[in-house]
Amino acid sequence: MTTRKKYSKEFKEDAVSLVTEQGYTRTEAAKSLEISSQMLGRWVKEYQSDDGYAFRGNGKLTPLQEENKQLKAKVKRLEMEKDILKKATVFFAAETK
Repeated sequence: MTTRKKYSKEFKEDAVSLVTEQGYTRTEAAKSLEISSQMLGRWVKEYQSDDGYAFRGNGKLTPLQEENKQLKAKVKRLEMEKDILKKATVFFAAETK
């Protein structure tokens, strides 16, 4: 079983700059870096579409993703609080009868 090779953010950015800034073709740059041209193409696409947040690494979220995660947690907490209040209302209404 082979282990998957990991590349640093700096390596990926340098590889992308070969294609985007220095005028190398994907195939030339990939061959000189000993990586596949498909992988380099994916890196270029990610770099161009991610607004400065490319190559974040595992588990690191963009600010938009982080905000979405926090809002989902808040909604979940508020729904739990609402359910508790409903149950308390039912309990006290039954007790006053």
